[in-house]
Order: sequence, then structure tokens, then C-alpha cells
Amino acid sequence: MNTKKMYSSYKKISSDTLTPIQVYLRVRDSFEKPLLLENSEILNRKHGYSYICLNPLSSIQIEDKAFYIDNEKVDSNQSITDFISNYIKSFSVEKFNFPFTSNGLFGYTGYDTIQYAEDIKLSKSGENLPTLFYAIYQYVLVFDHQYDELYIFSHHTEQKTAESNLDNISSHIVNKPANVYDFYTIGTEETEIDDKSFKDMVSTAKKHCLRGDVFQMVLSRKFTQHFNGDEFNVYRALRSINPSPYLFYLDYGSFKLFGSSPESQIIVKDNKLTVHPIAGTVKRSGDETEDLLAAERLKNDPKENAEHVMLVDLARNDLSKNATGVTVNYYKELHSYSHVIHMVSEVSGELREKHQAYNALLDAFPAGTLSGAPKHKAMQLIHKYETSGRSFYGGSVGYIDFNNQTQHAIIIRSVLSKNNILHYQAGAGIVHSSSEEGELQEVNNKINALRKAIQNANSNNNLKMINKTEDETVANFR
Repeated sequence: MNTKKMYSSYKKISSDTLTPIQVYLRVRDSFEKPLLLENSEILNRKHGYSYICLNPLSSIQIEDKAFYIDNEKVDSNQSITDFISNYIKSFSVEKFNFPFTSNGLFGYTGYDTIQYAEDIKLSKSGENLPTLFYAIYQYVLVFDHQYDELYIFSHHTEQKTAESNLDNISSHIVNKPANVYDFYTIGTEETEIDDKSFKDMVSTAKKHCLRGDVFQMVLSRKFTQHFNGDEFNVYRALRSINPSPYLFYLDYGSFKLFGSSPESQIIVKDNKLTVHPIAGTVKRSGDETEDLLAAERLKNDPKENAEHVMLVDLARNDLSKNATGVTVNYYKELHSYSHVIHMVSEVSGELREKHQAYNALLDAFPAGTLSGAPKHKAMQLIHKYETSGRSFYGGSVGYIDFNNQTQHAIIIRSVLSKNNILHYQAGAGIVHSSSEEGELQEVNNKINALRKAIQNANSNNNLKMINKTEDETVANFR
């Protein structure tokens, strides 16, 4: 195999007066396909990192069942894990001794990727996105929030180019004015199916649970909203009102993918695999006393607890395919977000020798919280009853580095922007004891943060005041 030598240079500057949003706005119009990864942990700055990636040097994608490297078709008969692994091995890169990733593949794996890993038929979505897309970027900017430092990495196939480009990008970061544009919605929100049709789907799913076809299945609804202007305003509003652990904004030119996800798909770091199953949801009222009572009801709800136990067991089984010593580190903790309270656990294990990080991700894909259990049968039923393919929804977004490490979040509480239409989706986990109205409300509770973000972006002029810190949150894609 021919390998490409990649040279890297970096410089470090103080970032005590810079934020990821501020820098992204300064560089996004000058570089190709800018990508932003954040993770809000407002109360804990330890080991907090944000990433901005600019100018793809090389890319890998799957589209219409064809495999591509740098937009050229390659052998599509290979397994997806071999496709990814061989691509990574085709590069020889300089490695730095930092606690964060400085180079790697940044992008997403859509829900529909599962058809390349399992024998399952999926509906084709109408969005026409690449099923999978990752790129190696010329510039990787890493914010170290603990020490208020910004690392600027320049990667290139020629050493002199990598070194000389540092001054160019540094100048943009420090001196270029940020460009902010307006955002306006057009018309009203639309959906593929009405409330009654969704409740009918819930009734059908309950019958499958009672027959023993599945223990649980997750059915979802799609919504759309037409707009004009800059959808980055929606991302900024979303991260302000719903600062979930995983924030991302991927600009691919012809489409953009962004969101505020509460749940990791998988983390592989220093040969340790970690997942955080989320199952059990209750709406927040905004009143502290009421929220405490709601949290207590959630903690004692038999249906929500049964669902959570099932998904923790599923996570343990998923990790066991690539890990030893699988352990539940914490169990049924209650975590509060802007509009909901979730029940969360943590499961981890040690990566088996010679096992690949992306393979571990794919073996845990999609998350049980997006499919149900058993996964294969649940996905077959999802294909049967949902009105169109999921595309990006329920996929994963993050990075795979050259040290066999990965961090991905589940693409939920997320938006696809294409052709001046915002697409967003939410689902509910249905078991035999579910109520039709209750599952409908769960979908609405989850989608409300996105609706509010769109509303705020449409009317909140304060989003133009980028030098204020009103919506800046600490980021932590590790």
C-alpha cells in the first residue's frame, strides 16, 4: 500500500479573549467546509477542548452505495471497516504528545450506514446526503479551555507549506472581522405525519411488543421549516438554550448539519471504550420544585426504569464485542437539560488488542436509544412503519484519529439544512405499557428545544452581538 506522508506544524496562542464561536465566524467565509465541534460542560472546565477544522485535504465517503476516496470511486465490495481502516493506514502522519486530537478524520456516519454492516433493508431518504463523510483537514484549531490556550495545527503533504500557512490562519483568527448575517423563517413548520397518525404508529408498535417481536422500538417524526439567511444563528440559539454535552456545526457547502446532542455514541480513548445510555425522559417545567418532583417520578416510573435497564444491557453487549472487563460505572443518574430531564448511565471496558476504534463504533451502531431491542428486528420494524428513511437522524458525528481513538455523539436534537429547508426529527421509545399520548408528548418535549432555537434565531437581534458572552459555553470534545 502506498502511503502519503503528511507534515504538521503548530503554534500556540492565548485564547483568553477568544471563543470558538467568535473564531468560527472570523474564518468560515475564507476557508472551505468549516467544521466546529464543541461539548458544553459549564460547571467543569477540566480537560475541555473545542475543535475547528478548515480546508479538507482528503475525504472519504459513501453515497448511493458507492465508496469514494477524494471523489473517485473505489472498490465497494470491501467491508466498511476495511474501507475506513485502509484509508487511515494510507497516511503517515506526525504525532504529537498532546492530551487532545490534533489530526484525524472529522465528520459523520449517517444512520443508513448500518446497511453496510448488517443484513437489513432501509428506506431511501429524500435528503440525498452522503451516507458517510469524513475529511482530513489542512487546519485543525484546538481550544484548551482549562488553560485558555489555542493550538493552531497546519497539516500538508509538503513540509514548507505546513509551516508557512500558520501565519495566514493566525492572522484570520486574531484580526479578521466576524461576518454575521440575518435569519428569517418562511411560513410555518410542516410534518410528514399528523399527531393521530403518529399515535396510530405507537399503537402498532405496542402490539409488536406484546407479541414478543421486540421489547422496545423507537419510532420518530420528521419536521421541516423553510427559511432564508444564515442558519448558523439557529445553532447559536440552540447551544444557548440547550447546552447539551455535544455541540456541532458541519458546513459542507451544499448542506449543513448541526445540533446539540445529549448522548455520546461511543468514546475510545487510551484503549478505554465508554458509552452513556440515555433512557427515561420527563419534561421540565422551569420551576425548580416541580422539576424535582418530576425527577422523582421519573426515578420511580416502572416503564422508564424497565426501558433503561434494557438499554444498559444492550450497551454492555455492544461493548463486549470489542472490549473486556465491561463495567457499569454509574447507573440511573438524573441529568437536566433545557427542556427535559434524562436518566443516564455509564458503561465502559478495555479495547481488545488489535481491535479498531471505528469497528467498536460500528458494532455499537445505531445506539439502542435510537432503535430499540433487539436491534435488528427493531430496525426492520422502523423501516416498515416510518414514512421515509432516517438519513442523518440517529447517526453519529465526531472524529477518528490516527492513534486508534474516536469520539462520536449521536445525531439527535439536530438539524439538517439543505436548499433553504431545515429538517429535524425526534423519536420515542415504545414498550408494551406505553401510552399513545405519552409517547407523542415525549417527541414534542424533545423537539421543543429545536423549535425554540429556530424561533429565537428568527427574532433575537442579540445574536449579532458576538463579543458578548451571553451564550458562550465551555466545550469539551476530548
